[in-house]
Amino acid sequence: MFVGKLDDIEKIQVSAPGAANAIKQSLIGPAQGWEGWVMRLFTLESKGHTPRHSHPWPHINYIVAGKGTLFLEGKEYTVETGGIAYVPGGAEHQFTNLTDKEFYFICIVPEEGDK
Repeated sequence: MFVGKLDDIEKIQVSAPGAANAIKQSLIGPAQGWEGWVMRLFTLESKGHTPRHSHPWPHINYIVAGKGTLFLEGKEYTVETGGIAYVPGGAEHQFTNLTDKEFYFICIVPEEGDK
């Protein structure tokens, strides 16, 4: 069992090549008792983005707040508060914040995706 508070979870600057103004917090995963999966919160600051990349594992996304775009398999989608997305394994993708306000999204991946 785990009960926590977002403010108490470490914020890690995403340093992958191609990322800018992106912060990751690993909220719940094996360390909290959820074996095999990890729920993360990403914060994209003004003009921030994740790298355009692909990997073998899928992920599930929920847009917590803000507005941006999701590049997915050659198409760009507008995503905003309350939006959801499924990114299959192997699909090229990238989240981008096009506003001056912070953009927050939850990303759930298999444990191997949070290394």
